[in-house]
Amino acid sequence: MREPNTARARRILVTGAAGFLGSHLCDALLAEGHRVLGLDNLNTGNLANLEHLRGEPRFELIEHDICEPFDFGRVDFLYNFASPASPVDYVRIGIETLRAGSEGTRNVLELARKYEAGFLHASTSECYGDPTVHPQPESYWGHVNPVGPRSVYDEAKRFSEAMVMAYHRYYGVDTRLVRIFNTYGPRLHGSDGRVISNLMMQALQGEDLTIYGDGTQTRSFCYVSDEIDGILRLARSNEHFPVNIGNPEEWTILECARQVLEVTGSSSKIRFAPLPEDDPVQRRPDITKAKELLGWEPKIDLRTGLKLCIEYFQRSVERGEKATPA
Repeated sequence: MREPNTARARRILVTGAAGFLGSHLCDALLAEGHRVLGLDNLNTGNLANLEHLRGEPRFELIEHDICEPFDFGRVDFLYNFASPASPVDYVRIGIETLRAGSEGTRNVLELARKYEAGFLHASTSECYGDPTVHPQPESYWGHVNPVGPRSVYDEAKRFSEAMVMAYHRYYGVDTRLVRIFNTYGPRLHGSDGRVISNLMMQALQGEDLTIYGDGTQTRSFCYVSDEIDGILRLARSNEHFPVNIGNPEEWTILECARQVLEVTGSSSKIRFAPLPEDDPVQRRPDITKAKELLGWEPKIDLRTGLKLCIEYFQRSVERGEKATPA
């Protein structure tokens, strides 16, 4: 962690602080010299993600559910990252996911309104659903099944976006919306069911790599350091409408699996399983807006990012974590 610049330090609230992205965001904000108050109900968050901050005087973690009203003192900026984010989690606790995106988002916005604080909400490429426009620009309204099994996450995030924009329009809250595309890196839980974690864990355990469907569906994978950089740039901007932050390099799932086999040196085979309902056929961000507005684009390609993950996922295997079974 680089030497902090305390001259511009602020008190910043991060909800979902013990999660994958939330914990990396806390690190980045502390490196900038800020004081960080983290909130997490630990429903899907992992305290191990914050263990390295034990004893850090500028960081405080409070176990709290944002669906319940709260106020832990004045803050200058709020990052709302509290939500289950993996299919395994949001299908398991769908009601909690919907509440986080509705009641929870409103509670955090109320705090931003009270303290006249800046606010950034973590939204998702899932707002585009199974897109009929490719790649997906922020102007695309999406093609989402509002009653399918994934709807608890998709619609929670879409409702959150509407709530954020309403607080900006009606109350003048200084809001920002980031639409996050598939992100990976250290601290991604080995059994959370996401593409990279599943494939890496299976490869390192010598198990068959599970491909859902025929593997021709596409995703765009952004390494976590690039994602956090884009998020921080957006927070410093004056843009109130959604901005895609993701890697426009598009891969089929089958191509991704082959990359995993190469970088791990695994001799695992590939097996195919039924495609989950409403699984998007293609996903790729149009990042023209992020380039022009923020001067941002990702630096780390998939092969390099996977190599950076090997040590972390190897430790996950040694801890006894397992990939999500098909």
